[in-house]
Amino acid sequence: MAKLYFYYSSMNAGKTTNLLQSAYNYYERGMRTMILTPALDNRYGEGVVASRIGLRSHAQRFTGETDLLAQVRADRIAHGDLHCIFVDEAQFLTKAQVWQLSDVVDELNIPVLAYGLRTDFRGELFEGSRYLLAWADNLEEIKTICHTGRKATMVVRVDEQGRAITEGPQVEIGGNERYVSVSRAEFKKITRGQGRIELRQPSLPLD
Repeated sequence: MAKLYFYYSSMNAGKTTNLLQSAYNYYERGMRTMILTPALDNRYGEGVVASRIGLRSHAQRFTGETDLLAQVRADRIAHGDLHCIFVDEAQFLTKAQVWQLSDVVDELNIPVLAYGLRTDFRGELFEGSRYLLAWADNLEEIKTICHTGRKATMVVRVDEQGRAITEGPQVEIGGNERYVSVSRAEFKKITRGQGRIELRQPSLPLD
């Protein structure tokens, strides 16, 4: 039976890399998939999902008003069977859209794999993440580490000097120039104004 999966983490844990690798596994077996990405995230182009290590794929865009169940049904009518649905940046889903994805699983018997952040820069749950945590069949944390060496579970939004920003809109698209993954203890320290964080992470040495 199909299931709704939620893979969650802080920033830079490899969520999109995992998504694209999983989608490729279906593709090389001749199975058709759909990748969904929020329209508000156009850092790599319109309807493009890309990982930090260079993997890329075209995706179908959605807004907060998109009926995802209707979108999947229309795609099946137009192009044939779908074997899996992937959702990038799933924290930006609405409550209604998480329910629609559960209908994709329960009514159409298509597995849905959603990847996203759990919490925002204030330590608060995103709407999409809240309801995925509540309604998904399977929950899996994708782990990454803080610069302190501890497991990173929180995200800090920083200014140009690497100091924490604690006010502002919940959604503000950015990458390593705006957000850093940290442990809970480091989150408390940085958001109290005790120190700063390097903005850009070094590249993996390949020599």
